[in-house]
Amino acid sequence: MTTEQHILACIDGSTVTEPVCDYAAWYASRLGLPVALLHVSDVPVSTRRDLSGAIGIDSRQFLLEELTQLDEQRAKVVNSYSNALIQDAKSYLQSSFEGMEVSTYQRRGKLLPAIEHFKEKNRAIIMGRRGEDHKNRRINIGSQIETVARASSIPVLICSEPYREPKSYMVAFDGSKTAIKATQMVAKSELLKGLQGHIVMVGNKSDAFKKSLADAVEHITSAGFTVEAHQLSELDAVDGLLRFQLENDIDIMVVGAYGNSKLQRFFLGSTTTEIIASTLSPVILVR
Repeated sequence: MTTEQHILACIDGSTVTEPVCDYAAWYASRLGLPVALLHVSDVPVSTRRDLSGAIGIDSRQFLLEELTQLDEQRAKVVNSYSNALIQDAKSYLQSSFEGMEVSTYQRRGKLLPAIEHFKEKNRAIIMGRRGEDHKNRRINIGSQIETVARASSIPVLICSEPYREPKSYMVAFDGSKTAIKATQMVAKSELLKGLQGHIVMVGNKSDAFKKSLADAVEHITSAGFTVEAHQLSELDAVDGLLRFQLENDIDIMVVGAYGNSKLQRFFLGSTTTEIIASTLSPVILVR
């Protein structure tokens, strides 16, 4: 028996919650799948050290009981908030998108283990670019995005601005394995079919890279997609890609995500992170 798949929307109550729901609904409707809403609560537990020797045992026991009660109260408040958030998001989806099938899940702990709990059902993951803990730091993409993207074998869509129905897309192409995988993902899925497509390479690449670009275009067009190839002369890949996107009013970007190791990223930086942090448009990451 095949496990029924869904589009997993990770919500946190921040300002990007509504766009996450909207793009999850768009993604799900394009593939004929339901949406699953996931909210993860990470409730810290009070530090309870052994206080004997510092104060009397009766006072110590009283303080430990107080800490336990505070932990229980905190957990109740967080649980109530999570319930309200997940139900509000479900109501929003069902009222905005007629016939949309929506399931809801609440978990405690960290986001990645919660996502991996649904690994067999996840067809794609939708996340907001800026979480609630980074809402006042525009350049910060959120602490969880790279962690989830590196661990994921399925597409991860990152969004931040209000929803706009995508009419066009571009694939950032550099001939790497992750870029080739991104083009293969496009060709195999109905998600972007019917939209105007562009495959964009930046820099004066070798003949081998140019052939790889031509092969990618042929692969996608043979699958019934409308796509054009572009080779830009800019020295900086991120600047070139973003300029092309703005000048051509591209609605959604597809990027091969985090091809370098974390150690390489430490020394070289990450093109993936720069793109996510610099564009207001949704980005689909393919690992």
